[in-house]
Amino acid sequence: MKREEFLKIAKDFIKETVETLVFVIVAVILIRFFIGELRWIPSGSMHPTLIEKDRLFVEKVSKVVRPLKRGDIVVFYPPDERLKKDVFSVFSRLTGIFCRDIAYIKRIVGMEGDKFEIKQDKDGNWYVYINDIPLDEPYILSKTDWTPCRDDMYCGPFVIPQGQYFMMGDNRANSQDSRFWGFLPKERVIGRAYFVFWPLNRIEMLNKYAK
Repeated sequence: MKREEFLKIAKDFIKETVETLVFVIVAVILIRFFIGELRWIPSGSMHPTLIEKDRLFVEKVSKVVRPLKRGDIVVFYPPDERLKKDVFSVFSRLTGIFCRDIAYIKRIVGMEGDKFEIKQDKDGNWYVYINDIPLDEPYILSKTDWTPCRDDMYCGPFVIPQGQYFMMGDNRANSQDSRFWGFLPKERVIGRAYFVFWPLNRIEMLNKYAK
């Protein structure tokens, strides 16, 4: 094979490889940005709904098609997480490659404009009150095993500001949620947890309590 022919084949191969890689990267960015992404559960803060090592699909269409609702489980960047704006950091968030940004998964309990308060009754049961009415929460792990409210926690009463959510884990005794760091701005939401797809014996839709 002549040198010119070898260089042409090598050039064509490199060009085709680069074009394929660019197409794959663009496709991944478009899918992750507009449709959804896969996530896994690293902690027990959402017991019993989600457990460690559950794999789930997080969809991003609902933020455009319909507003998020109370009871939705969402993945988000916590308010105190600083999101870098340099090219590499933005690229890593869009593709998921080498992304080190911390993301939480919790349930929307309070909506903008809600009067919100957490109180304990005489029997030791804890309840979230929305507009002075106790919220029915069949999904939580326990009514009694909660982190008790302290003066430095967000337990109310207060009105949730516009453009904000109040997020809580279903395991109220072991969840670093809005009780500790406050309200979640809407723009911090990554997407809505749609269904668990792995392991196979735990396949389940996750939007049945949204209302």
